[in-house]
Amino acid sequence: MLHIDIICVGKLKEQYFKDALNEYSKRLSKYCILSIVELPDEKVPDKLSDKLISDIKEKESNNILSHIKKDSYIVSLDLRGKQYTSEEFSKKLEKISLINSSVTFIIGGTLGLSDKLISNSDELICFSKMTFPHQLIRIFLLEQIFRGFKISNNETYHR
Repeated sequence: MLHIDIICVGKLKEQYFKDALNEYSKRLSKYCILSIVELPDEKVPDKLSDKLISDIKEKESNNILSHIKKDSYIVSLDLRGKQYTSEEFSKKLEKISLINSSVTFIIGGTLGLSDKLISNSDELICFSKMTFPHQLIRIFLLEQIFRGFKISNNETYHR
């Protein structure tokens, strides 16, 4: 069974996001072993210099890197990443599971991921060029992972 780790910066605050996370976690338990690691986000002041942005991204990214399991396939969510259809994403999960028993999805903080973390990623994916709250992207990711498993198993959820 595929191990899926989701490492994300920031905590879910709203109950409706927590409820959605719990529901998808329950649904996914049939298909994979899921682990979600929430890491603290750095305080972002109103006035930001390029140096401060870089320092915050570096600190958050180093914390993320320290939580990645050895030999896991690393997929970072980033605006520069590839966009997939649900069917393509399902096939991607299948391919990963053939070469690796563990995949780690990374959702960075408000300012994004450091270049170091990006370069350590096996792949970058992007759900949309639009900007969404990181809490919502976490739910999008869970839903698409669930949809991907349903598609792979020829189950009817994805219509």
